[in-house]
Amino acid sequence: MNQNQPILYKALFPGKYLQGDGALNLLPELISGFGKNGMILASPHSKNNLLQEAFPDGLPCAVVEFSGECSEAEIARVSDVIRLQKFDVLVGMGGGKTIDTAKIVADQCRIPVIIVPTIASTDAPCSGCAVVYTDSGVYSHVYNQRMNPEVVLVDLKVIAHAPVRFLVSGMGDALATWFEARSCDRTHSMNTCGGHSTLTALTLARLCYDTLLRHGAAAKLANENKIVTPALNHIVEANTLLSGLGFESSGLAAAPSINHGLTAIDSMATATSD
Repeated sequence: MNQNQPILYKALFPGKYLQGDGALNLLPELISGFGKNGMILASPHSKNNLLQEAFPDGLPCAVVEFSGECSEAEIARVSDVIRLQKFDVLVGMGGGKTIDTAKIVADQCRIPVIIVPTIASTDAPCSGCAVVYTDSGVYSHVYNQRMNPEVVLVDLKVIAHAPVRFLVSGMGDALATWFEARSCDRTHSMNTCGGHSTLTALTLARLCYDTLLRHGAAAKLANENKIVTPALNHIVEANTLLSGLGFESSGLAAAPSINHGLTAIDSMATATSD
């Protein structure tokens, strides 16, 4: 680092985070608050099931189905649809790759993005970065957006009815947040947004870890029974918000590199792309 350049402590956050049982009902209002011609990029399950159940009297806007991979080809396809139809707000609804695709497309098209995760398996919803893969699912690169999502909307009822393995996977992902953050702080390493960790980010990373230990088992039981409980609420927040803020604003260590490398192994590249 240039000795004349001051040390910068930097943290990034989504514009608004909303989480609750039935929160999906707020989507039409949120869309209209950002634009007049919205579009939802939805995973197949979200398009064919969740949206139909949530809005039986008519969908809040146009829906385009996600093809399954956050690749340059898919980003170009969705961007072309937005520019052709002149959509002015984009909703990303589904799992991590659907969400990442929506964030990149919105950034490139210079329109606001609302993120609606349907599983609590990843810290992607709140972050201002996204992972791009090849069409065959091998890691390619990280794309950094100009800003984090305008809104992250999490419906606990949707998460409670998702497969338990996604919640458990999210807890595993979130578990590394504190240890990576602590490692970066101790070694004075830069975080993923180009600065050093703030006390706020470090505290949130530690809270993420403590929340997992305290509420993880009870949240898994709630998910198995498809019910919304305080424990499930806390773990969804840890997996999605606390882990997202903790990793991006405190820093990463070895875990992401190992994950990216595993995608190049044929037998390991079978994870869901929802």
